[in-house]
Amino acid sequence: MTFHLGYGTNGFANHRLDDALDVIADLGYTSVALTLDHHHLDPFADDLPARVSQVAAKLDRLGLRCVVETGARFLLDPRRKHHPTLVSESQEVRVDFLLRAVRVAAELNADCVSFWSGIKPDDVPAEQAWARMRSGVAAVLEGAEPLGVTLGLEPEPGMFVQHLTQALRLREELGSPPLFGVTLDVGHCVAVEPDDAATCVRRAGSLLVNVQLDDMLPGVHEHLEFGEGDLDLRGTLAALAAVGYVGVAAVELPRHGHAAPDVARRALEALTAAMPDEPAKPRHPWLADAQRAVRRDPAAVGRLFPAVGRRVGRDLARPDDDPRGLVHGGVDDAARAELLGALATVLDDDALSAELLALYRHGDDAERRGVLRGLALVGDRAPAAGLEIVRDALRTNDVRLVAAALGPFAADHLDDHGWRHGVLKCLFTGVPLAAVAGLERRTDDELLRMVADYAAERTAAGRDVPADAARLLGKGE
Repeated sequence: MTFHLGYGTNGFANHRLDDALDVIADLGYTSVALTLDHHHLDPFADDLPARVSQVAAKLDRLGLRCVVETGARFLLDPRRKHHPTLVSESQEVRVDFLLRAVRVAAELNADCVSFWSGIKPDDVPAEQAWARMRSGVAAVLEGAEPLGVTLGLEPEPGMFVQHLTQALRLREELGSPPLFGVTLDVGHCVAVEPDDAATCVRRAGSLLVNVQLDDMLPGVHEHLEFGEGDLDLRGTLAALAAVGYVGVAAVELPRHGHAAPDVARRALEALTAAMPDEPAKPRHPWLADAQRAVRRDPAAVGRLFPAVGRRVGRDLARPDDDPRGLVHGGVDDAARAELLGALATVLDDDALSAELLALYRHGDDAERRGVLRGLALVGDRAPAAGLEIVRDALRTNDVRLVAAALGPFAADHLDDHGWRHGVLKCLFTGVPLAAVAGLERRTDDELLRMVADYAAERTAAGRDVPADAARLLGKGE
């Protein structure tokens, strides 16, 4: 899997923050969703700068990636839960809090600041609430942009923005700012969305900047442990991998703090059982700094992209079962893909397309592989450029380029003729078909005919038929 499994500190409300981070890391999580609160990194504390520095150092030591959450219940008003909100009359209080969270996130090198709209007051018309929401988010974006901090709006059941479509509409009305993405709680999808969580994941796609994991029942906003609700956990995790999500996916169980260590352990066991691969490793410290540099100055990618291999290494991602790196690539491929993900947050579609083409055309083979692997994450934003890059790679005789070209982006965008010939080229050059994303979904009668002709030619020439070809034709074991 490409994403980083984590746990939310709001589920460790009875622990000191340092202790909670230790437990989360010791259990095997590689990220944390950090809720700013009076007892967990209070954003209004007099010693906040020193405390933020301590937490940043702690996260680095533990190898924990993080997102900043802003759902504290009584931080802003000791008498009214979650007040004031972005749709309240005293909206400026919430905006100030979110800007404080942005500054904390910048110092922690967090992936994003996650937030929600709040509940619309009964006496406020929907049009007025929408205008407040839009102006409030715009104000927070204005403060986030100089720091390169991404915002993630979370649709929340019962709140003014409770559906994914509303979050996407707001983003569009604000001009589709690169630093404005979506936080998706997969349990909320079960509770209130018309589509299942996997479909919502695919719809959000490259706009996902934060994911919360929990189970729920339809129509009931109650965070449950996995298996207690109707969430298709395996299908949801597969969808996150399919869209190339590389961020934090943290368990969100805020009412389970009384048994937090045991609940967190059970959650990780359920997540591990629901996916075939191990959770992704934490980001290399250099990569974290490089992503932040790109968000502040997109032109920096020109000097950072070639340096990836020297700084993070060129080891294979899974050398034991992929000794040539054709299926899972190398750690440098993954790092370059994440660097492109950061770039996509600060460029519009046209500029992103131009940068992808430039990085591919002027890069060496390793840099080209990084662009190809990165298309799984950013290619939906630049489909024409992505197709040009994929088609060029499929014309080469470099098997690592061919393998990287047939990833999730090609599975979703490459035309039938080009995709079939790409599969056939894998068979000709010895690239394992495990490297071809969407093989089962896109295999059709014409591809089977082409593979059958290829197998017949090899048999007639007295040569072995590759095992992948035999399996595809239903002749393998």
